[in-house]
Amino acid sequence: MLKEAIYHRPKNNFAYAYDKETVHIRIRTKKDDLTRVRLQHGDPYYWTEDGWQYQLEDMEKSGSDSLFDYWVIAIKPPHRRLRYGFELTDEKETVYFTEKGYFEEPPGETNDHFSFPFLNPIDVFDAPDWVRDTVWYQIFPERFANGDPSINPEGVLPWASTEPKPDNFFGGDFEGVIQKLDYLVDLGINGIYFTPIFKARSNHKYDTIDYMEIDPQFGDKETFRRLIKECHNRGIRVMLDAVFNHSGYYFEPFQDLLKHGEHSKYKDWFHIREFPIQEEPIPSYDTFAYVPSMPKLNTEHPEVRKYLLDVGRYWIEEFDIDGWRLDVANEVDHAFWREFRKVVKDAKEDAYILGEIWHDSMPWLQGDQFDAVMNYPFTSGVLQFFAEQNISAKDFSNKITNVLQLYPENVNEVSFNLLDSHDTSRILSIANENKDVVKLIFLFQLSFIGTPCIYYGDEVGMTGLGDPGCRKCMVWDKEKQDLDLFSHVQKLLTLRKEISVFGNDGAFRFIKTDDATNSIMYEKANAQQKLLFVINNSEHHVTQVLPNAETYNAKELLTEENVQLNPYEEITLNPYEGKVYLIQ
Repeated sequence: MLKEAIYHRPKNNFAYAYDKETVHIRIRTKKDDLTRVRLQHGDPYYWTEDGWQYQLEDMEKSGSDSLFDYWVIAIKPPHRRLRYGFELTDEKETVYFTEKGYFEEPPGETNDHFSFPFLNPIDVFDAPDWVRDTVWYQIFPERFANGDPSINPEGVLPWASTEPKPDNFFGGDFEGVIQKLDYLVDLGINGIYFTPIFKARSNHKYDTIDYMEIDPQFGDKETFRRLIKECHNRGIRVMLDAVFNHSGYYFEPFQDLLKHGEHSKYKDWFHIREFPIQEEPIPSYDTFAYVPSMPKLNTEHPEVRKYLLDVGRYWIEEFDIDGWRLDVANEVDHAFWREFRKVVKDAKEDAYILGEIWHDSMPWLQGDQFDAVMNYPFTSGVLQFFAEQNISAKDFSNKITNVLQLYPENVNEVSFNLLDSHDTSRILSIANENKDVVKLIFLFQLSFIGTPCIYYGDEVGMTGLGDPGCRKCMVWDKEKQDLDLFSHVQKLLTLRKEISVFGNDGAFRFIKTDDATNSIMYEKANAQQKLLFVINNSEHHVTQVLPNAETYNAKELLTEENVQLNPYEEITLNPYEGKVYLIQ
């Protein structure tokens, strides 16, 4: 038994309250090292003449990556308090692992064990319930639809008349979105994530001039209010994008700073290293990266904090938006985000708060700051396996298993699972324009744990390499849309809506990975239903043996064919084909 590989700590993703009565406990061990893990647990105050009373329950191996196995158990302590340790067994020995180390017999003292002191309901990570059933659609407003040419910005180009550039405009606006809402309902999405809509100079609007005003090229506040109402009437939630880490160059306080220097009343709104203000070669003030036109805001300053908190509250109270996506969220101080959460949740209790963070985000996901982060580790694994095909099936399962172990289960259920965005190449381009590969990508994304997001136009086969290529005008000419791909995505979204185990009501588990054929099997299961997914991510025909040891009646959901699955039956898949069996 390799004890050096065994890891547990009684907090974060290894011990947490899943709901108001359930505690999840995890432990990590060396891959394929242990044959059995049991949780020794009991109430710390439950003693009899025979000593402390505890139970031993088997933990389930929930997954493995390249180095470790992960074991999990869900328990409901009757009095919401817990002391616990682990009984670890390999082929040679059994030992007991507690907070105080390793023992040959279970320690008799409860203080020697790990402690989950009390399950206080207020401490339970509590993201909005509606997010678990939401499929997002990301809209880059300038490029989605031009519904009101009368408000076109100066120099606007005819729709899709040329390739996008960093500084050109095509006139997308709110009226255009309103006119296309029925298209989105037909597709099957029920959430819209807008990139920034506030007043700015650029076409992307991440260089905010005024956080309280809508950019006039999109419309006015009454048009936006009507957009929100029309979305809500169709069951669509709306999330806005906010840049609180830095402002735009033409943000009034920064312009005052440039004009008055150290005599500006706003000089403490920013992080100034020296005066006079210098932009080149390196700014004399902190910025996003080294971009002089994006000065970093001092969110510890009380006036800055109040201004930005008022922004967070205003758009909810005045327009009834449903959530905030927060740009460069990890570069803003934690104290600000804790206060931001209180303000936002006070304005709308079930508002969704999503942070843009690319790395381990556990410090932001403990119930006091964000509800979720953008799940870039998921994105990376999916693109590497399916689109780029530069990792093996086993490596892919390792990466995805690791993604699921990063955070508590109730965090994973609301993680924002994107494939591409306004910042990246489109999935069809990454996949060398192989539509069948993209169909597999959508199948995996839309059947995975979390809240998925589709980047506008991916569902009809839009392409584009990098920025600005990924920001083309939405294709509305049906003759230029890939309607077969649209129907595929539409069907998957229908399955996710109608079959609960397809989405967040089913536990995810890899069944089999085959590096030789580049194929995978995984299941989604709950107490009532089970789905088996078989995917061939190769250009060859593949035959896979099903792992079931008994005969099942099943329905293949993509073809709607009723079949009988016999023990160890061989299933043949065409190149880049996926099958989904609902076990009946």
